[in-house]
Amino acid sequence: MSIAKATDKVAIRNVHCDGTMLFVDLSDGRTLGTPLFWYPRLLNATAGQRASWQLLGGGTGVHWPEIDEDLSLEGMLAGRSAPGVVT
Repeated sequence: MSIAKATDKVAIRNVHCDGTMLFVDLSDGRTLGTPLFWYPRLLNATAGQRASWQLLGGGTGVHWPEIDEDLSLEGMLAGRSAPGVVT
């Protein structure tokens, strides 16, 4: 018997940020928000750099090429911040 992961049936469809939060819109209709301070590269990026993203693995992750940042949906759902960030 296998155990389904939280990401087996959901994928990222859109990404957007405001001044303090990163939001990912999911294929099941939810929007997940995490604080930008969890991801220092995104926090220190310009609005234009944050807006320039690419989906990875059919929506299992997000890549920001201009700042070399990658985040997985699994990590965001689990509430994991970047290494070294105290939440």
